[in-house]
Order: sequence, then C-alpha cells, then structure tokens
Amino acid sequence: MNHRPLHRPTPTPPRPVGDRRGRRLTRTVRVLAPAVAVTAAALVAIAGTPEAAYAADSLDAVVNNIRNWLVGILVAVATLFLTVGGLRYAAANGDPGEVEKAKLTLKSAAVGYGLALLAPLFVTIVGKWVA
Repeated sequence: MNHRPLHRPTPTPPRPVGDRRGRRLTRTVRVLAPAVAVTAAALVAIAGTPEAAYAADSLDAVVNNIRNWLVGILVAVATLFLTVGGLRYAAANGDPGEVEKAKLTLKSAAVGYGLALLAPLFVTIVGKWVA
C-alpha cells in the first residue's frame, strides 16, 4: 500500500476587481450606445410613415415600397450584428479566438450598413431594367 499524502495545490489569492469592471462596462456602453441610437432612429422612421405599404398606384410606388422594406430589413439585421459583435467583443476578455469572431461580426455589420446605403441604387437599377 502506498501512503503518500495527497497533493493539494496552494490556493491563489483572488485578483483585484476594482478597475476592470468599470473599464468593461464603459467599453460595453460605448459599443452599445450607437447601436441603440440607430435602432431607435429606425423605429421612429418606420413608425412615422402612416401610408399603407400595399396600396400602390404605380410601378414606381411598388419599387419605392420594396426599397423601403429592403433598407429597413438590412438596417435591422446590421444593427443586430453590431449588437452581437459588440457584446462578443466586450465578453471576449482578451481571448484571441473570441476577439476574431467579434471582429468578423462587426465587419458583417459594416457590410450590412453598406448594403443598406446602396439598396436604393440597386432597386433603381433593377427598376430601370424592368420598366
């Protein structure tokens, strides 16, 4: 029989929490504040249009409705990606893999906003082909 004592690791002292929590909160607020502002602006813009989306008198009205819906959907999805990317970046805690995932998500949000800006141009081009 072997009567060796059990190996017990020495306890490590707890890390000071002081500044880290405040920096993380500040960074999270800095990332989320623009996303919330853009979302609020989009909701106000959508709520401010009382006209019916299905009542169209001409092809131009249909094209404008499609463009408005397309821009709204793209902005909403891009804002979702921006929020998720910001949360991932804030929660990464220095992990390189998570930071890269967060950066990729933020790049996807930027592409979404770019497409939302270019959507009226795309719809106009398609409208010219159809008409």
